[in-house]
Amino acid sequence: MMDGRTVLWSMTAAVAFLFAAEATMAAPPDHGCTCRNRDGSKYELGQVACLRVDGSAYLARCEMNLNVTTWKKLREGCPTAGMSTPSRLALQSVGL
Repeated sequence: MMDGRTVLWSMTAAVAFLFAAEATMAAPPDHGCTCRNRDGSKYELGQVACLRVDGSAYLARCEMNLNVTTWKKLREGCPTAGMSTPSRLALQSVGL
């Protein structure tokens, strides 16, 4: 028959084992995880992309949520770059 100390030690060991097993299951995500855009291009965790869905565009970052990669919307619209033509630059410098 087991005495109280043996039972207590066995229960403590079992709880410690369960905590250790849970800690290994909750490991950080694999660095090979990626998000995919609709065109099939891959993005690493933390990368930002312009996504176009149903006629609208928005800026999103590839993130991990509940052990699944997902896009987190950062803001509406996407940044654009413009280039002035030489004639437009001349008009700006003259003040027109």
